[in-house]
Amino acid sequence: MALTTAPQPTSRPKDPVRTSAKRGSGRVRRREGLAGYVFLSPWLIGLMAITAIPMLLSLYLSFTNYDILSSWSELEWVGFANYERMFTADPSYWHAVQVTLSFALIAVPLKLAAALAVALLLNRAWRGVGLFRGLFYLPSLLGGSVALAIVWVNMFNRDGAFNSFLSIFGIEGKPWVNDPDWALETLMVLAIWQFGAPMVIFLAGLKQVPTELYEAASVDGAGPVRQFLNITLPMLSPVIFFNLVLETINGFQGFTAAFVLSNGTGGPVDSTLMYTLNLYITGFTELEMGYASAMAWVFLLAIAAITIVLFSTGRFWVHYSDGEDR
Repeated sequence: MALTTAPQPTSRPKDPVRTSAKRGSGRVRRREGLAGYVFLSPWLIGLMAITAIPMLLSLYLSFTNYDILSSWSELEWVGFANYERMFTADPSYWHAVQVTLSFALIAVPLKLAAALAVALLLNRAWRGVGLFRGLFYLPSLLGGSVALAIVWVNMFNRDGAFNSFLSIFGIEGKPWVNDPDWALETLMVLAIWQFGAPMVIFLAGLKQVPTELYEAASVDGAGPVRQFLNITLPMLSPVIFFNLVLETINGFQGFTAAFVLSNGTGGPVDSTLMYTLNLYITGFTELEMGYASAMAWVFLLAIAAITIVLFSTGRFWVHYSDGEDR
């Protein structure tokens, strides 16, 4: 019996047009990818030169005794000595932590409350409401400028505009910015006054709340307070969470106003010695750059921990419109 072999399948000849098209599309993708990296290169160079490399360098310096005036050859590795000094032998460090926590825990909630209250007032179709929105947002455009801080200091001096206003009602003023009991509070008022940015975000969130919910609540007999508590706040919780995270981080990073008010010393009597100001004094006035680098890294880790806590607790009170808590 003869064995027959199965016929071998013949390979289909390649289409030269299709092959050429594939090669062309591959070259186009490579050119587009290269063009993308070329356009990204200024950002990548800036990220490496301004952020990544300095951060890694500061991490190394935090384990040394480096000061600005010494050469790199005099650099000495001290291990965790800077961190040990920070937590066990530096009272000014813990005082700066206390001042910063007091500032953030008071100014941030009041700023968000003011922003939400004004956003509720401006979320109406009144004549000229756009003008008022712009006027309320204007202080945020000035941001943490030195000029604004100087104006604020002059306003709350003994002969400033605030004391002149109080004298109209027969109230004797005081040098608010030079009083250790009130200097930090003047910084808090300045921070609260700049509520324009979260106000605009709250306004955008209020525009997304369906009016049908309020109409149905009114039919059921719910008043304004109940509508605010049961409709506005739950529907606005993602926006509140967003503003809370941003303003908390900004609150801990306050520097310019405290620097201008105290002439870079944290006075009077260290009452405005914010964490960032204490870091600046340590690094650029006392020239202990290694110790200041350690303070900066602890500050970064602390803000990261606070952000993680906010995100972890957010799932218990933040409600999204798709019905899923994240």
